Amino acid sequence: MDILPLLDELQTIARTGLNFTESPYDRERYERLLQLAIEYYSQALDLPPGDVRARLAQELGYITPKVGAEAGIFDDEGRILLVQRSDDQRWCLPCGWVDPNETPAQAAVRETREEVGLEVRIIQLADVLTRLPSAEMGPHTAVAVIYLCGITGGAIALSHECLDARYWRIEDVPIWHELHQRYAKAARDCWLQMR
Repeated sequence: MDILPLLDELQTIARTGLNFTESPYDRERYERLLQLAIEYYSQALDLPPGDVRARLAQELGYITPKVGAEAGIFDDEGRILLVQRSDDQRWCLPCGWVDPNETPAQAAVRETREEVGLEVRIIQLADVLTRLPSAEMGPHTAVAVIYLCGITGGAIALSHECLDARYWRIEDVPIWHELHQRYAKAARDCWLQMR
């Protein structure tokens, strides 16, 4: 059994409850629920409980899924631009988490510039997809906002986050990062509709 989806829901309930409750009795219950989630996260992720608590404490307020933005960029042959990540050596669209005070579209543009040195503009929203927590995908629910983008300037220049960047036929990519094959196909569907 993959326990991470359960732990994600438990810690979300506990932290949201702690944020809103005014009852000392409920606060006690939510603290206990959070402590249980931390203990099991600690075992599942092989991290000290204090580190888990510190990471969870960094998020304030109502707990929601993380939001990421992805840039689908195609060449004239219908190949998609992918980056090979430094952390797991797998291929993905230029992407990243949406920062505070930033829209998903702004994040897609920023991440493309930071990761591969290209200036892009948003052409169209391609899709919004959800990744649920699991041992394979990580401990949090994440929402991916995928945009079809067009290059307006710059040249491919790799950042420390990328080992390589190149255009691929989706069917030829040897190993994908998380659900990025699904994201790439959503972007391609949008690109094909626009042609």
